[in-house]
Amino acid sequence: MHSLPVFLRLTGRPVILTGDGEAADAKRRLLERAGAVIVGEDDPQARIAIVSDGDVATATRLRARGVLVNATDNPGLCDFTLPAIVDRDPVLIAIGTGGASAGLAKALRQRLEVLFPARLGALADALFAARGAIKARWADAGARRRGIDAGLAPGGMIDPLCADAADGLAGWLAAEGQAERSRLVAIPLLSGDPDDLTLRAARLLGEADRVYHPASVPAVILDRARADAARIVTDAPPDDPGEGLSLWVTLDGAIA
Repeated sequence: MHSLPVFLRLTGRPVILTGDGEAADAKRRLLERAGAVIVGEDDPQARIAIVSDGDVATATRLRARGVLVNATDNPGLCDFTLPAIVDRDPVLIAIGTGGASAGLAKALRQRLEVLFPARLGALADALFAARGAIKARWADAGARRRGIDAGLAPGGMIDPLCADAADGLAGWLAAEGQAERSRLVAIPLLSGDPDDLTLRAARLLGEADRVYHPASVPAVILDRARADAARIVTDAPPDDPGEGLSLWVTLDGAIA
């Protein structure tokens, strides 16, 4: 991973913007949407800058002051890059290529735009407002996560790709059997290349509470699991895998 994706809260914060023309205008609109206070290069309080014309001298001066810089079309002088954005406020989906190709990021954004309903943000707001009720429904943190996963799963009562998912929140909270039962699922890998993962395997890796695996399974596969999922090296599947979803991932006869 070449960069750490983060979302910066810029409301009321000064951000330097330099350069003129269409590129500067586009960056200005983006910063204004984020609530930033746009300032000039000499502002001593600013810690972030966008050099819209990619000017080397300007970017170099700002970086020497400790300012984090994005220099358009000059990735060697960029401390951060600006992603293509799918905006379903408060849901934001960012697509970045590390400055390799803005065109590719744009093309991916256009594909994703048609997938996510206009009311996706309403579902996020409804889930935020229901935090207390969700904790009351599932007091145990593990059960709560599994209940949420089941509701948000494809075809679930609050499937985020359904246009009316926000309207189903009350019914989801009241329904029985939302949390998926504890189980162990075997995933024999086709190869050590994550591009060869089946859609099912990729989905299960993203949902699992723990991943049991021999040492031969490469890290690039394990990286596809949830960040907080336990990774447990073992030569055989466990007799008692634990609560929730556990995976037994093997690399049989494949080149790691």
